[in-house]
Amino acid sequence: MAPARPRQRYWLHALMFALTVASTTIVGARMQDNFDRNLPFFDFDRDMAAFIAWWHHPAVLLQGLPFSLTLLAILLAHEFGHYIACVHYHVDASLPYFLPAPTFTGTLGAFIRIRAPIYSKRVLFDVGVAGPIAGFVFLLPALAIGLAFSKVIPGIAYQGTFKFGTPALLWLLERAVFPGTPAADIYLHPVARAAWIGILATALNLLPIGQLDGGHILYSIAGDRHKLLSRVFTALLIPIGIFFWPGWLVWAVLLLFFGMRHPAIYDPTALSAGRKKLALLSLVIFLLSFTLAPIAYSGGF
Repeated sequence: MAPARPRQRYWLHALMFALTVASTTIVGARMQDNFDRNLPFFDFDRDMAAFIAWWHHPAVLLQGLPFSLTLLAILLAHEFGHYIACVHYHVDASLPYFLPAPTFTGTLGAFIRIRAPIYSKRVLFDVGVAGPIAGFVFLLPALAIGLAFSKVIPGIAYQGTFKFGTPALLWLLERAVFPGTPAADIYLHPVARAAWIGILATALNLLPIGQLDGGHILYSIAGDRHKLLSRVFTALLIPIGIFFWPGWLVWAVLLLFFGMRHPAIYDPTALSAGRKKLALLSLVIFLLSFTLAPIAYSGGF
């Protein structure tokens, strides 16, 4: 007799999603207020005081919905890309779990749990690649729309607590919307900032390491060489972390100790030509999304 499938805890998924809507809306409201007043994206002392004051004026938080709904749509598209692929191949998987967090993004992202082994490289590839591509399809128009509402303020990128990197995708679209304007002078609208966070999440997920989405794609192609290649790519994060962004060192340690192992799949079948093209597309998306220094601390606390 086949083991019974775990029951979906719909109440938990709904609760975590609602809390994430609340946390991202709070952050988005502050972003919008700063944007409207031409103030830096985030200033620790001023913005923390505002978060506390808004307890007395909750209606103000509604202006944070454009940011929160954009970000959650991108994350939801990514996770449902995985989920729908699992449903298609009858792989037991949970609905997405969203993670609210007291950060400048309002969330630590989302994930699904795959509760059954995958026996085919083709299925592994499809499940792995579906999320990043689905998320990218949503973040691309969001970024374009957000840039259309963005504005030019000289030196705005160097003000506030954090300075944010410019991935290649953002740089290309900025050249189209603001030709000749330095990236440091472009103040991203909260909708564009939500897309920026989606770009960062896409780059992190597509790292060709361990059980990340990029790791699943790599395993589908490289097979037994996956472990060695994962260690090589993790090692590459160390000099990048030393010279560009210390956060990559944290990722390298976490991946080295918790993300290296990948369940073995005994399937000698090679991927089809169409899937190899999708693998190339995922590489292009990764290169467009990756930033050597996504976030830099510039002072404020």
